[in-house]
Parts: sequence; C-alpha cells; structure tokens
Amino acid sequence: MDLLKQRILAEGKNLGKGILKVDRFINHQVDPILMDACGAELARLFAGTTAVKILTAEISGIAPALMAGKYLKLPVVYARKTKPVTMPSEVYITVAPSHTKGHNTELIVSPEYLLRDEEILIIDDFLASGATIIGLVRLAQTAGSKVVGIGTLIEKTFEGGRNKLAYLGVPVHSLVSISSMDDGQIIFTDEFAA
Repeated sequence: MDLLKQRILAEGKNLGKGILKVDRFINHQVDPILMDACGAELARLFAGTTAVKILTAEISGIAPALMAGKYLKLPVVYARKTKPVTMPSEVYITVAPSHTKGHNTELIVSPEYLLRDEEILIIDDFLASGATIIGLVRLAQTAGSKVVGIGTLIEKTFEGGRNKLAYLGVPVHSLVSISSMDDGQIIFTDEFAA
C-alpha cells in the first residue's frame, strides 16, 4: 500500500535492533485518514471472509482493527493488557513477549466477547516475530473460536513471524512488508527483490 509506505519513509524511524518507530501516525499519535485507508484496504483483502468478529491487541491494533471493522461491518474485540474491575473473574488470558517493551505482556479477553464456534479475523499493527498474534490465536482457540485470517499494517519479514503462523493454514495479509532494517535503512520487500 503506497500511502502507508510513503508515511513510513517520510516519518518512520529505524531505531536499530529491528525496531521501527511509527508513533507519529500509528501507535501514539494516530492519523485517522491513514487508518481509514488502511482499514478499507484490509477489508478489500478480506472481503470474502466468513469472520463474525475482529480480534486485536490493546492498544496499537485498535485503530486498524476498528477501521477494518467499519468496512467489513464487524465488531472489534481487543485483548486488554490489564484486567478492569468490570470484567468477570474468569477470563481468557495468555502472555506474549513484547519486542518494543522488552518484557512479557498479558493479553486478556472476557469470555462474553469470544464465543465457541465463532470465526475470528485477527488484525494488528505489526507482524514481526509473530508473538502477539500467536497470543491472540491462543485466546481465540481457548474460547473455541476459529481464526480464519490475519491482517497487519506492517510486516517485518526478516523476523520470521509469517512462518510461525503457517500451521494455521489461513490467509495472512500485510499492507507493507519490510525485508531489511540493516544499517539504519528501511528496505521494503518489493525493493529488495529488484
């Protein structure tokens, strides 16, 4: 998706160690026009999905998931990182390592919002190592739901997350793919192949 790629090139920062800072438009300050366009594109990619809900992780996955949900006309459930008092005492919970935070993060969903036999589409901001998305898959599977697709804004192919998701046998779509962040650069997959 050229619009997202251009924003990454113009405003993204390669912080080294595989960390891409995109907090000017995705994960701290959010550009709603960009997120709307990304949501429309994710919805186009998953137009034939049988999903009845979208599942994402708090907080950076919420904007793209909401916009995809808008176009697919699906509700969005997000895994919380802390359990509020409004949640029931029994919840679905898993732990996933966070590359940017440098520690494990809990992902928590109320059983009210993930039901047995529901088909779930996972949408998140990044696909890197796959750890967060695998955590979301575990939550869905614990609930008895079935993951039918995975969509992300940005994939860092050099971290191998896509391969870790292959066992699911579902479509995985990323709006942009980065093949290398070596030497302070940001190289997109289509550029690397050239």
